Amino acid sequence: MPKLFRNLTVQVLVAIGLGVLVGAFFPAFGAGLKPLGDAFIGLIKMLIAPIIFLTVVLGMGNIGDLKKVGRLGGKALLYFELVTTLALIIGVAAANLIQPGAGVDTGPVAAGAAATRQYTEKAADMDWLAFFTHIIPDNFLGAFTSGEVLQVLLVAVLFGAALARVPVAVSGPLLGTLERLSRVFFGVLSLVMKLAPLGAFGGMAFTIGKYGLAALRPLALLMGSVYLTMFVFIFGVLGGIARFYGFSLWRLLVFIREELLIVLGTSSSESALPGLMDKLTAFGCARPVVGLVVPTGYSFNLDGTTIYLSMCSIFLAQAFHVPLTLGQQLTIIGILMLTSKGAAGVTGSGFIVLASTLAAIKVIPVEGMALLLGVDRFMSEARAITNLIGNAVATVVIAKSEGEFDEDKNRQAIGA
Repeated sequence: MPKLFRNLTVQVLVAIGLGVLVGAFFPAFGAGLKPLGDAFIGLIKMLIAPIIFLTVVLGMGNIGDLKKVGRLGGKALLYFELVTTLALIIGVAAANLIQPGAGVDTGPVAAGAAATRQYTEKAADMDWLAFFTHIIPDNFLGAFTSGEVLQVLLVAVLFGAALARVPVAVSGPLLGTLERLSRVFFGVLSLVMKLAPLGAFGGMAFTIGKYGLAALRPLALLMGSVYLTMFVFIFGVLGGIARFYGFSLWRLLVFIREELLIVLGTSSSESALPGLMDKLTAFGCARPVVGLVVPTGYSFNLDGTTIYLSMCSIFLAQAFHVPLTLGQQLTIIGILMLTSKGAAGVTGSGFIVLASTLAAIKVIPVEGMALLLGVDRFMSEARAITNLIGNAVATVVIAKSEGEFDEDKNRQAIGA
């Protein structure tokens, strides 16, 4: 029994259960535990930039073939667009089939309209083209201090490309130093991960303590619909993709179970990013593939977020008795294909993207987002977990399609 409780997966599961109990029976105390979750996420974010930089630079420096890197990146972006578009279509179809917004009381919206003002103001300022220019940092070090994943990725790609072009006499010693530095940072990560149960406990206690289980009742059908649709997407669509490329989705999920539980406890997919990169490398994916696909996927492959956005858009139309034609629903999908990319990395991005979409189509009342305030935090867990799984599957798919997947290493990892 003592050996069992030394297992990180068990520790996080127990912590999540205790967090639910504390939040339910001692809500004020539970809500006050938010700093525990925030502190753990902060420690993880502290490591994201250097780990991404070192992983990408070492991968590109060892490949030496820049054409291959470009092909890999292009293939990843094409895959991201196809799968996220499919996720949007599935979300819209599910919302039309289940009708979660039918019969919802929209009376409380007026009282909560002020709470959505900050999101609508942000949405009015959103420009997805500006998002791409924002990828370029003000300076080299600024990419590491800003916390922007894509800025770090850009700097790492440029540095790795340059490293691949210089003579071996220059690149060799530097790559050796970076490799040793990478081991140190992953060692720091392993130390930080020992605090994962505390972070999961604090995050879950805060969520239940602040919003309460009672907040789920009025919008239980929407929440259930979103969770069910994401379940079908994961085991239907992603499971089908996994079978096509010759690997087991279930075995992959078991292998990254600790990262999934951390996301469940903290409601943040970023909290598992460094650990996911380490696990996927151990799973058999080549380091260059992991280094390019995972960070890019955190901005361009948000399967869970796109399902949430499409379903909530249709939900609000149903709640406010706004009939949407097929053309209008296709317009919503088209706008979400753009805006879901433009808000990547923004705090509260799900709300911001939804507000920008409603403002663009000018059919569904933006104030209706007040209906979602109470349950958004609970749905964010499903969004984050689906995003994480989507990026894990994408990485294995790209690695296999590029011939950069080590089958022997994979069999050793999963114990096959």
